[in-house]
Amino acid sequence: MYHFPCNNMDYATIFLVLPFLLAFIYVYTTSSRRNPQLPPGPYPYPIIGNLLKLGNNPHLSLAELSKRYGPLMSLKLGSKTTIVISSPEMAKEFFHKHDQAFSSRSIPEIARVKNHLTRSIVFLPVGDHWRKLRRITQECLFSVQRLDASEQLRMQKVEQLVDYVSQCSMKEKPIKIGEVIFITILNILSNMLFSTDFSQYDSKSSHEIREVISGLMEGGGKPNVADFFPILASLDPQGLVSDADHYYDKLFAFFDSIIDKRLQRRANSPLNDNDISTKNDVLDLLLDINFKDGTELSVFDMKHLFLNLFLGGTDTLSATLEWAMTELIRSPNKMEATRLELKKHMHNNEKTLNERDINQLPYLQAVIKETFRLHPPVPFLIPHLAIHDVEVQGFVIPKNAQIFCNNWAIGRDPKVWSNPNEFMPERILEAKIDYRGQDLELIPFGAGRRICPGLTLAHRELHTVLGSLIHNFDWKLEGNMRAQDLDMEEKFGLSLPRNVPLTVIPVKL
Repeated sequence: MYHFPCNNMDYATIFLVLPFLLAFIYVYTTSSRRNPQLPPGPYPYPIIGNLLKLGNNPHLSLAELSKRYGPLMSLKLGSKTTIVISSPEMAKEFFHKHDQAFSSRSIPEIARVKNHLTRSIVFLPVGDHWRKLRRITQECLFSVQRLDASEQLRMQKVEQLVDYVSQCSMKEKPIKIGEVIFITILNILSNMLFSTDFSQYDSKSSHEIREVISGLMEGGGKPNVADFFPILASLDPQGLVSDADHYYDKLFAFFDSIIDKRLQRRANSPLNDNDISTKNDVLDLLLDINFKDGTELSVFDMKHLFLNLFLGGTDTLSATLEWAMTELIRSPNKMEATRLELKKHMHNNEKTLNERDINQLPYLQAVIKETFRLHPPVPFLIPHLAIHDVEVQGFVIPKNAQIFCNNWAIGRDPKVWSNPNEFMPERILEAKIDYRGQDLELIPFGAGRRICPGLTLAHRELHTVLGSLIHNFDWKLEGNMRAQDLDMEEKFGLSLPRNVPLTVIPVKL
């Protein structure tokens, strides 16, 4: 969903505002002594605290620091006390044992744009409004009944992906696999919500929505000085809030256009029974709720819900599948094992993997889980916030401390995983670990009451897209590049995609 990790530290920006910060030194200068009740951590400098410790890749920097200070660590990021957890044991303390005490969210300034924080299922505190949105989202989109009803639509979009890749195969045309998967997932979501495609393969004219989503993801992943020093919020020194406001305007105008057309169609249709092609989509279900009781779900609520769904349901999934393809290309024996398993459940003339067959494909599931472990879709879970002082492992987590869960560090912990840097789906088969929030060794969707509600949809999309691509095609790299020479660097941001997009030439099987 909408994630707030710290990204590449913009040191130049920080130092530009330091003179202003010095004018308020009396507000932010804290005692030079660490609070002995806090978990261990590095010594904080005056004003900036431990900001410089984050480096260009905070998930790596904090993983290294945790080796010295432990899996429960405290830092001072500007004026904010921050707790970093880096082990399944600590995750269990925070998301199971003390889940209620840590159920609130740390609110970044960018979430205040268009008053998003008061309407977002991501940032709302656990309460009546949050529960209402969670219930409506579950009933209209993520319940088993709703997902089963929309299965054919998703299969149609995956089939279109296979057809497009087949055309590229005949032309021996290289494709950026992450990009075409992004378009597929975007269109799956847009059709479930609005019964329309938002993008097309090889079409520049229809990519505006993608540019808006990418702009919001990029802006949300940049470090915002105002988040570390709230007194600067009104200045918006990096222009991140202004940029987000611009993207929100474009996205909301897009939603308004769709909603207005739907309202007009409903008003003009006999007996208020709108077109059969759209009457089962999510927008119509939400409008039905709105007409019954406008206070239950306003159009304003709908637009913010759509925003969350598109931000959380596109980039993260396409990045995960791109990493899965990368790891399988680098491990031909594991690619072949996956393909052989698929052959047992799919005929040669079948284009797409049926969703109901996923449970019969343990190796394919292990590939997805092992990809989540090595390349989590978000390096940090959306930061939680302590509602009140909580004692954990003999330390006191103070009220309003923000909680970072380093997903990347948990997935690479040698105390939990043997040979943690190797791609080994077999380890998952032996351990029988799941990612639905109970096994804290693998929590790409979070855990506890704030677990991502879109997990069930993501589960289906990930397996059907990857399975269909593997079943229909083999893959070779451009220029006869060796698979072992692929650049495996990550690009830190809201998600954790490849730094260099994976470009491959599909070979039809």
